[in-house]
This record gives sequence, structure tokens and C-alpha cells, in this order.
Amino acid sequence: MTDYQKLLRISTTGKSLHNITRKVEDTVAESGVETGLCVLFLRHTSASLLIQENADPDVLKDLANFMAKLVPESAQYIHDTEGPDDMPAHIRTVLTHTSEIIPINKGHLVLGTWQGIYIWEHRQRSHARELVIHISGS
Repeated sequence: MTDYQKLLRISTTGKSLHNITRKVEDTVAESGVETGLCVLFLRHTSASLLIQENADPDVLKDLANFMAKLVPESAQYIHDTEGPDDMPAHIRTVLTHTSEIIPINKGHLVLGTWQGIYIWEHRQRSHARELVIHISGS
């Protein structure tokens, strides 16, 4: 049984979805694990991890538009220390998640044909996000 862990620092460019599939796949390859699990954990409360459609970019646009309507930045929030996008970012993270578990088979992530892994930046400005990747298996 092998355990492999890596911390990736990923720069976001403000509110958008950032495809990190290749970075995670590269880490799985580095680990040498053929069969096991890849655990992803994003160390933030104003950005999310998402497994979603990676073929048609309109899906990501529709998700962003839906989330903007569901959790508007124009609402009156008590917590606004870091600006009007701060509390909505926290709510959006609560509605999504900050971790994912993906099986590994034959040294590759077992994602569906159209699935990709994304960091969903909920803040307006860019941030340096930290992603912990933990791989266990043989």
C-alpha cells in the first residue's frame, strides 16, 4: 500500500471555473499508484471543487449564471469584511463542496467520458488556492 501526498498552489483569475484535471492526472502518474483512490481537498471557504462537463463550455457558463441568480452579490449580508463578494462566495462553497474522491484504475483517474475536475473561484479577484492531493493504493 502506497500513500502519496502533494500540495498544489493554483492561481485563479477571479470568478470562473478552472480546469485542473491535467494537474491531478499528472500527480496520479507521479504517485505510481495503479489501483486506489485520489482524495482532493481545497483548503478554502470561498472556492469549491467540482466534477463537471468538460466538453461544452456552455455548461460551465450556465452553472455560473445559475449560481449568480441563486446567491446574488447584491443581497444584504452581515459579513462583508472583505467586500460584497465575500459572503456570497462562502454560501456558494456551502452549496457545492471542497473535497472529491475519485477512484484510480490502471494508473488513471476513473472519470466519466465528459467529466473534468474544476476549482470554482467564487471571488471577483484572483487568488492563490491550495489543493491537497492524497493518493492511496497499490
